[in-house]
Amino acid sequence: MDFVEKTVNKELIYKGNITEYWVEKVLLPNGKKADREIVKHDGAVAIMPFTADGKMVFVKQFRKAIEKTILEIPAGKIDATDKEPSETGKRELEEETGFRAARFDLETSFYTSPGFTNELVYIYRAEGLTKVDQPLAQDEDEFIEILTLSFEEAWEAYEQQLIIDSKTVFALFYWKLTRQTKN
Repeated sequence: MDFVEKTVNKELIYKGNITEYWVEKVLLPNGKKADREIVKHDGAVAIMPFTADGKMVFVKQFRKAIEKTILEIPAGKIDATDKEPSETGKRELEEETGFRAARFDLETSFYTSPGFTNELVYIYRAEGLTKVDQPLAQDEDEFIEILTLSFEEAWEAYEQQLIIDSKTVFALFYWKLTRQTKN
């Protein structure tokens, strides 16, 4: 069976700074029509920054969409000026944490919720961190606190539901898996 839904018509509902909202009328495989509400996003990069002593750097910030302060790995939206996702990651690491990394390796990428958005997130592992004397400035609307946690501390934060977003949960389980394979 061919599962492809052919777009018959599409309408831009709203264009914001980060996302665009579209309604697409599609022709289903069975010949019927349906509407699909789609959020277009340029993608993002998230970083798992590991310190020399094996801890990970997190940022604590309030997220309006869920009305909660949470712990996350550093991340940010891919800008039109970025040639590669790694550029976004290096910039965001410095902006949000004040660190640069000697090693910056792509671990994976995934679509956050392909049922309604095309947002693709790249996850990088950063090692060999050094503090920058005059780091890139944080965004004007960003208010964050930097925390460096051991695996046990991060796992406790997960159990307390302070780590709840997909990219950071992925990072935590990745960390758990890589710790198990080293033992």
